[in-house]
Amino acid sequence: MAKAFASQGDLAEKTVSFTEIGPDLWAFTAEGDPNTGVIIGDDSVMIMDAQATPRLANLVVEKIRTVTDKPIKYVTLSHYHAVRVLGASAYGASEIIGSDICRAMVAERGQEDWDSEFGRFPRLFQGHESIPGLTWPTLTFSDRMTVYLGGRKVELMKLGRAHTAGDIVAWVPDAGVMFTGDIVEYKSACYCGDGHFKDWGATLDRIKAFNPAAIAPGRGDALVGEAMVNEAIENTRDFVESIYRAVEIVAARGGTMKEAAAKVREICDPKFGDYAIYEHCFPFNIARAWDEARGIDTPRVWTAERDQQMWAALQG
Repeated sequence: MAKAFASQGDLAEKTVSFTEIGPDLWAFTAEGDPNTGVIIGDDSVMIMDAQATPRLANLVVEKIRTVTDKPIKYVTLSHYHAVRVLGASAYGASEIIGSDICRAMVAERGQEDWDSEFGRFPRLFQGHESIPGLTWPTLTFSDRMTVYLGGRKVELMKLGRAHTAGDIVAWVPDAGVMFTGDIVEYKSACYCGDGHFKDWGATLDRIKAFNPAAIAPGRGDALVGEAMVNEAIENTRDFVESIYRAVEIVAARGGTMKEAAAKVREICDPKFGDYAIYEHCFPFNIARAWDEARGIDTPRVWTAERDQQMWAALQG
């Protein structure tokens, strides 16, 4: 029987958790759905990743209001993907922060990504009518930016390419806690369709060098404690490298993308087959790894039409 396209068959609502991972630092997680980070300072709140719609963002706001009544001043975007950014309007923030590359990617491919992800994730886009349009960062930076929430310092940094070319992390030094977006996942497949496989490991090394006491990952449970943090970092590394090595071997010997997909199945299904969104991500990950192995540095723009073509070719 043919597999339902992407996550069209995943219609069950997820159980939400709201976990304190450091003093006044919270991770909103939902069984492999996109996570949101919450940083509470002396006078205001910063959000890390906004959710796919205002409907979902309002669930985050409800959780925030159980622990603070401080105003939400900043929404920070770890990257440009629609499921991370299109709920931003619900927070009423005065500024939306992202990397300069993130803003450029919104301009270059934001609408195509919205159309693509709308088809992939129908459950996440319930209530999409309330999305006012593309989410544009109002403050951008190239490498590093410091934001003060009263006396609490938040360091926003671009540590390298990984999930996208414009990924950033948020580091809260007083607590030793990092919000990584989709650079790090926990028991969830990495979506690599806009990824940079050969750079991802070095970016993970830079995260690991901070020796975080806790991490709010892009998907999966909050990571508290050195053991859990390191497990997630190394598992993410294994996921990305396993895919790329398999595809690179087949590409080097002149094989086909279909053969590369079979090689990835052989290596990755036993290790990662039960991870959240594994089958969803599979064809998009193979397509991007295939391009990178053949020297295409900048990921091609994903469209709803290309989504369907890759799904039919590799999941049909």
